[in-house]
Amino acid sequence: MAGLLARAGFRFVTDPAGAEVIILNTCGFIQPSKDEADEAIFSALAPRRRGAPPKVIVAGCYVERNRKELSARYPAVAAWIGVKDFDKIVSVVRGEPFRSSTRTYLYDEQAPRAVSTPLSWAYVKISEGCSHECAFCSIPSIKGAYRSRPVRSIVDEVARLVRGGAREIDLISQDTTFYGRDRSSRSRLPRLLGDLSRITDLAWIRILYGYPEEVDAALIEALGGEKICRYLDIPFQHADSGILRRMRRSMDARRALRLIEKLRTDIPGMAVRTSLIVGYPGEGRTQFAALKAFVREASFDHLGVFKYSREEGTAAFDLGDPVPEDVKAERRDEIMAIQAEISSRNLRACIGRTIDVLLEDASEEDPGILVGRAEFQAPEVDGVVLVSGAGPDLLESPALRRVEITDSGSYDLRGRLIA
Repeated sequence: MAGLLARAGFRFVTDPAGAEVIILNTCGFIQPSKDEADEAIFSALAPRRRGAPPKVIVAGCYVERNRKELSARYPAVAAWIGVKDFDKIVSVVRGEPFRSSTRTYLYDEQAPRAVSTPLSWAYVKISEGCSHECAFCSIPSIKGAYRSRPVRSIVDEVARLVRGGAREIDLISQDTTFYGRDRSSRSRLPRLLGDLSRITDLAWIRILYGYPEEVDAALIEALGGEKICRYLDIPFQHADSGILRRMRRSMDARRALRLIEKLRTDIPGMAVRTSLIVGYPGEGRTQFAALKAFVREASFDHLGVFKYSREEGTAAFDLGDPVPEDVKAERRDEIMAIQAEISSRNLRACIGRTIDVLLEDASEEDPGILVGRAEFQAPEVDGVVLVSGAGPDLLESPALRRVEITDSGSYDLRGRLIA
């Protein structure tokens, strides 16, 4: 949307108070994201009550899922745009009529982009939608079935981003490992990784959000290839077999641990990130104990925990929401405390090593420190490497830099640049 608006001649401002139009792109996946969107809508409309009337437009998944309810709650919003019509944003801002699409918008290499990440890296979406039937998930009802972009479209976009300075590309989708299965019986992700690895000046290719059952021998072999980050984000969601059956997931702790062991054996240095849900209907003390034991044994490099959110339109809705919110919060905190110990132990082993780091920004707390990431750290969700002895001029020419690790914390590392 930002790319289309820029191409049409609109100018962006950093302060909403000076904007004539405010566009909010929302998530509607779980209740906390909807609460955040409501706060943002209320905040965007607030200047109207003080006499400054910007046009407020709300877009995205929350709109797609709850348009009627939202339009009644916020009559001052000028326009609502769901996930099918992102490419119509210029007409929406201008108040022009347009014909709505019938399926979720999926951009291609011809679509303009206003890249908002640091110069050194960028996200690239390789598909839209999801064809899995996880009981807790609302994504298929919002975005529809899985739909892949062509390999050539992705390669062309990545090549353009690399020419613009990006050295790391993070492939994203609702299920990255499913890529191409909507077009054939086998995943085309290994082929895509091979084609991307031949792009000159591209240093790292990172895969975010896979599905455990989709990680097969062909993909594991591809993950060991040149330029592919030894990093995989595969949400296991839980460990107890009974809970997983209720979730309509099939990989229990025993199978998950075998997969993790194979990944780390076949690809030395492989970092594994996962996401878990606590407080799912049926999770008692026994089931939660199994989850804690799984986390300890798996020794994940990175981990995120979500409290279960009961969502209308999902198969799990009829199971109710029997676990109290305070119990969910306690369980989340307990898992994260275990993970903090694991992460601290893993990072201490890095002290004294010299590793490649991709610098991306200057520290807000200390301008003399640059912030970067190692191969085993994904942007925005994992820890960082705080680098001394590096001038800000290095941010203007992105490249992998050699850094000696001198200290570690629970999630971050410290190091000094090696000339």
